[in-house]
Amino acid sequence: MTGMSDKLPAISIPPDLLPGDGRFGCGPSKIRPEAVNALNAVSATYLGTSHRQATVQFTVSQLRNGLAEMFALPDGYEILLGNGGSTLFWDIATFGLIEHRSQHLSFGEFSSKFAAAAQAAPHLSNPEAIESAPGTHPLARATAGIDTYALTHNETSTGVSMTLERPAGADDDALVVVDATSAAGGLRFEPTEVDVYYFAPQKCLASDGGLWLAAASPRAIERIERIAASDRWIPASLDLKIALDNSRKDQTYNTPALATVFLAVQQVEWVNNNGGLEWAASRCDRSAATMYSWAGASDFATPFVTDAADRSHVVATIDLDDRIDANTVSKVLRANGIVDTESYRKLGRNQLRMAMFPAIEPADIEALTRCIDHVVGELG
Repeated sequence: MTGMSDKLPAISIPPDLLPGDGRFGCGPSKIRPEAVNALNAVSATYLGTSHRQATVQFTVSQLRNGLAEMFALPDGYEILLGNGGSTLFWDIATFGLIEHRSQHLSFGEFSSKFAAAAQAAPHLSNPEAIESAPGTHPLARATAGIDTYALTHNETSTGVSMTLERPAGADDDALVVVDATSAAGGLRFEPTEVDVYYFAPQKCLASDGGLWLAAASPRAIERIERIAASDRWIPASLDLKIALDNSRKDQTYNTPALATVFLAVQQVEWVNNNGGLEWAASRCDRSAATMYSWAGASDFATPFVTDAADRSHVVATIDLDDRIDANTVSKVLRANGIVDTESYRKLGRNQLRMAMFPAIEPADIEALTRCIDHVVGELG
């Protein structure tokens, strides 16, 4: 930090402009101090205890039940969980969800990776990939023989979100499997339109990573059990039937990060106690309205996503005029305690990328825009 700051313009942001909390990273995300304090309060009786005993199993049960409440899941849907995060879940899905052939909407770094995993799986037919340019999203189309439609609720790399809908005309037994890693707990969706809504807790759930969670429909559970009963070889750590059986016991196949589970419970209960997903999404709506209104009125900033309907309300991507180096702006912000506003590295744009997750105060988003204006003004 010291070496980097020595090469920067000596710009100090006035304290009255600074946000109350300077964390705007898209994952790992800001964790509310109240959640950390709650973890500290139970550290002697919760941390360092067996994950197969009642203390931890009760916490896992709180997380599963709390998520079911937050998502208003229909009867028969279940919350599954396991270690490894969403990246591992792509491999899990190639073994335990895709039966023969999948269709993938590819419109950014993360949505493309699931398609690549399916393409590489030797036991599956080549997937159908529908691509669109970064900053947009394609639409799924019903195709005979497709048994799994892979959608992404929010593309974290580009700040594009999409409405989740089951493709009209899809085969009756086809599953809709949705990567909701940066969406779950911050964006609205209709559960009956999806069969597997999977995510990790280090974004809207304001926890740490290393865990995957999934809301699974009865149809998805039937698929999991049918594939597990077939002659397909599945590594135990990637076996969704093993994850299903353990989840029903409120545990994981192998030891989870206990702090991650606890912090996720704190966030889910905070959301549910304040009005549920609608309340959390409304907070994100307010933050997004502030961010995009500011960029739209600015003479140096422009929302990267041109279609306002596709602009994410949890991840903002803002292009800066070429005369202003976005990396320099981010470094100056970081030197002033405002962190993780850098663009996604592989997108290669002169851009800022900032989270607007529920744990981030909408007032801090407004303060962030004022700080960016100050820095750009000082840079001349």
